[in-house]
Order: sequence, then structure tokens, then C-alpha cells
Amino acid sequence: MRITSTSCICPVLVCLCFVQRCYGAAHHGSIKVTRNQTKHVEGETEVHHRPKRGWVWNQFFVLEEHMGPDPQYVGKLHSNSDKGDGSVKYILTGEGAGTIFIIDDTTGDIHSTKSLDREQKTHYVLHAQAIDRRTNKPLEPESEFIIKVQDINDNAPKFTDGPYIVTVPEMSEMGTSVLQVTATDADDPTYGNSARVVYSILQGQPYFSVDPKTGVIRTALHNMDREAREHYSVVIQAKDMAGQVGGLSGSTTVNITLTDVNDNPPRFPQKHYQLYVPESAQVGTAVGKIKANDADTGSNADMKYTIINGDGSGVFSISTDKETREGIIFLKKPLNYEKKKSYTLNIEGANTHLDFRFSHLGPFKDVTMLKVIVGDVDEPPLFTVPSYVMEVYENAKIGTAVGTVTAQDPDTANSLVRYFIDHNTEDNRYFTIDASTGTIKTAKIFDREETPWYNITVAASEIDDPGLVSHVPVGVRILDINDNPPELAREYDVVVCENTKPGQVIQTITATDKDNSANGARFHFSLDEELSLNPNFTLRDNEDNTASILTRRRRYSRTSQDIYYLPVLISDGGVPPLSSSSTLTIRVCACERDGRVRTCHAEAFLSSAGLSTGALIAILLCVVILLAIVVLFITLRRSKKEPLIISEEDVRENVVTYDDEGGGEEDTEAFDITALRNPSAAEELKYRRDVRPEVKHVPRHHPSSSLDSINVQEFIKQRLAEADLDPSVPPYDSLQTYAYEGHRSETGSISSLDSATTHSDQDYNYLGDWGPEFKKLAELYGEIESERTT
Repeated sequence: MRITSTSCICPVLVCLCFVQRCYGAAHHGSIKVTRNQTKHVEGETEVHHRPKRGWVWNQFFVLEEHMGPDPQYVGKLHSNSDKGDGSVKYILTGEGAGTIFIIDDTTGDIHSTKSLDREQKTHYVLHAQAIDRRTNKPLEPESEFIIKVQDINDNAPKFTDGPYIVTVPEMSEMGTSVLQVTATDADDPTYGNSARVVYSILQGQPYFSVDPKTGVIRTALHNMDREAREHYSVVIQAKDMAGQVGGLSGSTTVNITLTDVNDNPPRFPQKHYQLYVPESAQVGTAVGKIKANDADTGSNADMKYTIINGDGSGVFSISTDKETREGIIFLKKPLNYEKKKSYTLNIEGANTHLDFRFSHLGPFKDVTMLKVIVGDVDEPPLFTVPSYVMEVYENAKIGTAVGTVTAQDPDTANSLVRYFIDHNTEDNRYFTIDASTGTIKTAKIFDREETPWYNITVAASEIDDPGLVSHVPVGVRILDINDNPPELAREYDVVVCENTKPGQVIQTITATDKDNSANGARFHFSLDEELSLNPNFTLRDNEDNTASILTRRRRYSRTSQDIYYLPVLISDGGVPPLSSSSTLTIRVCACERDGRVRTCHAEAFLSSAGLSTGALIAILLCVVILLAIVVLFITLRRSKKEPLIISEEDVRENVVTYDDEGGGEEDTEAFDITALRNPSAAEELKYRRDVRPEVKHVPRHHPSSSLDSINVQEFIKQRLAEADLDPSVPPYDSLQTYAYEGHRSETGSISSLDSATTHSDQDYNYLGDWGPEFKKLAELYGEIESERTT
């Protein structure tokens, strides 16, 4: 296939067209492509357009954003096989074929039916082919070509990151870079000037400038002061077509803020200040404030206040409040209007963060003078000392003077003072005070050993103004006198061993005294001199407030005397000296060879037999267990002898019990039970109830007609008469029981109680005639009878 152009309008294109035609002549049946021309309109001459690109063999160009009413002409396809008779048919395939691009299949003219946007798609790849209209056979191989969308300036530059917020330090040098802005243009940067952007500043002059090519914003003035103006709004424009007329433009806003630097020193608004402070102000409290102004912000405005000189530097102090940047003045010492009425302070305020680039603007500190005027306040009376300590002896009489407190009015009026005791802290009222002189006296008799110290509060107020009251603490110490005799420090348990040697120390005793050391530190121990010499024990004063008890005998015997009493006399060294007598109890005990006490009191006798306390406890426990077993055995014996039946009417009635166990229903040798069931049989067997009868064989009697006439009542009466007349019965009432069933049934009883000594007399064959209900019973007795027969 050959692609050619129908016209060339420049020398270069003429050469290219020549080459194309030569190439087409060498290849018979090729297609030539005509482009970059407008279609002929009847009556008009052909108008050629100047191409904007170099010649490319397989490319067409079409302008974007075509808005005309007719389809835009793109180019023409022509085959050398086309004789103009319409036998050749042109076919167009590929991107946009049939939708965007259409072809006249007879002439080969290509048109664009839609408006194209280069920014969405820059080119289209299509395929062209010429076929025989009659045979539909290709006349030439398929050829590929490209239709490029030719750019026009239809997109304005855009700032994708705007608006911008940026800061720059104040007082910066001119030309300091602030920010670089960049605008983008969607047009083709390789074609013309549609995407060539230049920058300019629309708003923000003369403070800032912008580089037209790079978009870098810079400061345009020297020493821009934040305190004069802090915020700037700069508008930057970007225009394509290299800024020429007709180019499209876009703009953005850059908000620039000047940041602070320490270029302003602090300044006090006034050079002289005056502060009023009442003399009643409390030490440690804030009495005033002062502030120096600084036009800077943040850390550049931080400052520190100091008192550099003045007569009040020792009375006042100053500190800095970091939040408000104020100087807080505190009182270090109490004020007294009567002594000093004013003070002068020189206060300095200085920045703490300095920038040496701006040191020429300094100094970055300022000084002011503060005069403090002390205000006169009507004050309460003032005691001469902050606290008092007084002393009084115990047992002193009521009304004894303890001491005197003194207070004066510090004001110039020097009013009279009245004294009184604050009874809120001294409820029992042990003391009184003279309202005029301040003399404190006792109101009760004191005992040092009970309470050695008292704390009271004395108040003083002006007579003219009772509301002004001051207080002072007073401590009263109760002095000791020797009014308590010494006594043993504790109760002593003194033990002496039986094998003790003479002169052996068996106990060391000490004494105590409720009085203090001045009246009882030295104690003297001795035996009562009024008593005769003790032959058993003696006492030795160790002269260190202790005494030792010593033995005077070689051996002590528990059997002769187990306890001794030793009176001891104790005296103190007070004035006057006091003494007391105490008695020590000394026990005699058995001891081991090393002196350890083994036992005392009654246990010593058992110990000599070799029995310990544990053994004694075991013996006692065994005795208790044996006694419990004996008591339990006696109780069980008594419970067995109690009668089984106790009459509620007469306790003398007795039931004779026979402890003879029978052999059951089959045992008829020991006792014939028929006598209990049949009165006629009982008539023949008359035995004593309290004597065991002889064993006899009693044949079984069948019931006869004579038994039918027996009356049970008569039978009982007869037996009662026999019992009453029997001389062999016991001399007290006895209980006799008779069991009587009545007359026999005509059918007879199936019980074995009426049976005699054998079972062969009974025939159980009649059970089989009683029906199916007794079948099992008949079979059972039938088997028994057969076994007995066998």
C-alpha cells in the first residue's frame, strides 16, 4: 500500500510528495492518502492550510474542539486501482471508526463527526483497505495510519495546591524567599505556547514580588515589622501563551503572616509607682502587682522582675507570673507604721530570651521606682514575749501567785489593756488572772504526780476597743515536793531452794518513787530494826537503788516450813525523807543441782516418790474411767429387773416370767398349746403357774358334743375360785391369762395349731376341689404329703 498526498505547499513538502509519488509508481495498486487540505466547494478555488507539524507518512491531523455545523474534513484515501468508476470500495476500521470517523466508501473522504478533546485522547489508530466492490476481494493489503488530535489553547493554568498559608519572620532581608507556587496547564506543552505559563502578582505589592518563570515569592521591602502589620494577602496570577494577549490565566491567594522576633525591649508605662500596704498585712501574702509592656509575643515577651536596690529590698520580694507576665510583690517581714511609714523599691524588668541580631535596638530591660506607703491600722495589744513558762509547787494554797503577763498597745494612743484567760482551752479553770495587772494565780490545789504541766491561753484587749484581742500561750510547770514514800517496784516472787548455801543471793529488789529524781533518786534498804535478828535471811543495800536478799542457813526443809516472811524498810533521800515498809514472801522449793526450781508446795511429796505431774494426771484419768464403767454396769442391771407390765392400779401385782424358749409349732413335747385354745383340754392339765410341769405326751382329742355345753364364764369363775383357795400361790395378786377361740368351724381349720404330734391325720386332698384359686396351695400340700409318705 502506498500513502501519498495530493498537494504540497512548500519546497520540503514538494520533495516529500515527489518521493511519495515515486514510491507509489513503483507499487502498483497502492492507496494514496491526501491530507492537510480542505475539500473543494463548487465555485471556489482550493485553499491550502499551512501544516503545523513535520510531514509524517502515516498521520492525519484533526483540530480539537471543532464546533462547526458540518463534520470536520480529516483527509482522503485513494488507491491507484481506483479508475473513478466506483468499482473500488474503501473500508475504515480501528479506534473511532464508524462512530467518530466516517469514510465515503466511494471517494475515500474521511470526516470527523464529533468534537474531540486532546486532553482526553491525543490520537486514534485506524486501518484502511480498498476492496473490489463486485468481488469483495482486497485490492491492496490493509494499511495502518494515525489521526492525531491537534491542540488548541482551551485550558487555563491551575494552582492545584492553593490557597496557600505561609509565614516569614519579621525584619527579614529584602529578597527573602517566602514560597514557590506552581500552576499546571493541561494543553500540549510541545505544541505552540498553549502550555507556556508566566507568573505575575496582582495583589501584595510593594511588600512582595514573584519570579515570572519560577513562581518564587520573595519579600520586596526591608525590615517589615510585625508590630506594624502582621498579615498580608498576596494574589498570584499564572497566564499561558507566554503572557501574550489572548492567553488564558488562573490565580491563587497566598496568605502570608509575619512571625515575631525579639526586636522590642520591655518598657514600664510609668517611671514612678506608688503602693499602699496596711501594717496589718500578713507576712507571705501578695501586696501588689507591677507590669512592663513588651510588643513582642510568645517567648520573646517573657521577662523577669527583680528588686535591684532600695531600702525595702529586705522587707519585700517580687516574683514573675508566667501567665500574665506581671511582677507579684510579696511581704517578707511584718510592717510597723509606728517604726517606718514608707519604703522605696527599684524594680527591673528584663527579657529572658534575647536575639543578638537586634541587640542594637536594646537594651532589652527597663527600670522603674516603686514607693510603698505603710498604712496605720489600729492594732490589738502586743505581748512582750511570744510565750510564757511559769512554775508553781504542788500542794500550793489556792490563790498562790504563779506569774505575770504583760501586753501594751502598739498604737500611738497607747490604750489601757485588760487581761483574761481564754477558757475555751482551759475548761476546768485551774487558774485566775488579774484583769488589770495580768497576774496569774492558782484556783485549785495541784498534784504533780497526777498532772505535771498545764497549758493555758491568756488574751489581752484594749479597754476602748474590746474587739481587738491578742493571745499568748502560757505553760505552767508543777514543781515537785517530797510527798510520796518509796515502795517496791513490783510484787516479787522470792524462792529459796532447800539445798541453798549460807550467804547466797536469792533475789535483788528495786524501789520506785512517784516523786521526781530530786526528791527520791537515792533509796536506802534495811530490815526492820524493831524486830529481832532474822536467823533465816538478811538484806544487803547495794547503794545503787537496789538491795539483795541473802540466805543465812545451810539448808531449808519444806516439811518443817514452806513459807517465810521478810519485812523490808525503804526510805528516800528527799526533804523531809519518807519511808515505807514492805513484806517479801519467800517460798521454799525443791530445786535441781543447777539451781532450777523443780516444784513447790504439795507436789514436792509426790515428786519424792518419782511421779511427775503428767503421771498423776494419767492416774486420775484412769480412775475416773473405771468409776464411769462401774456406774454404767449398775445402771444396766437395774434396768433389766424392772417388770415388763406395770399396773396403773396396784404396783404389787406381778407377772411370772418363764425364760423357757419353745421349739415352735412342731415342738409339742415341752408344752401343749391346745390347752390355751380349748377349755376342755385345759381341764385335764392343771399345773402350777410358778412350777415347770412335767413333760407328757397328750394325745389330741377331737371335738365332741360335750364341749359344746361348756360356758366360758363359768370356766373363768371356777379357775378364780381355785386360785383363791390354793395355799401354794404367792401371798400377792397374780395375773392369769386364758385364750379361748370359741367353737370349732364345721369345715375345720387349716391351721397347724390344732394338730397333735403327727401330720399324717390331716388329708389335704380336698383342697383340689375348692377351685382354681386353691390349685397352687393344693399342689404345694400335695408335694409335702408325697414327700412325707416317701
